[in-house]
Amino acid sequence: MSKRIEDLRLAVETMHRCKARLESSPPIRETFRNPVVWEGVVEPFAWTGHSNAKRCYGWSHQAKLETQYVLTLNIPPVESPITAVRVAIVAEAKNERK
Repeated sequence: MSKRIEDLRLAVETMHRCKARLESSPPIRETFRNPVVWEGVVEPFAWTGHSNAKRCYGWSHQAKLETQYVLTLNIPPVESPITAVRVAIVAEAKNERK
């Protein structure tokens, strides 16, 4: 397991206090009216011990010289890695408008 994935797994376990296990690493490419708005790899983690979700989708990115983690629970409307990305994009856009 790469250091990036291990760091992400630790972030998931720390934030949600559950043991996480990586399921896969699907590449995601999200477009809106043709341009690419997000491209990267989403790490779905299965876990035990969480009361509301059976998995968490996560990825990281660099922002202002720091690694930022994005963690999204598998709770509707989030049902897959691509919907996790879409929900995160909408949430970020709403935060920027404030």
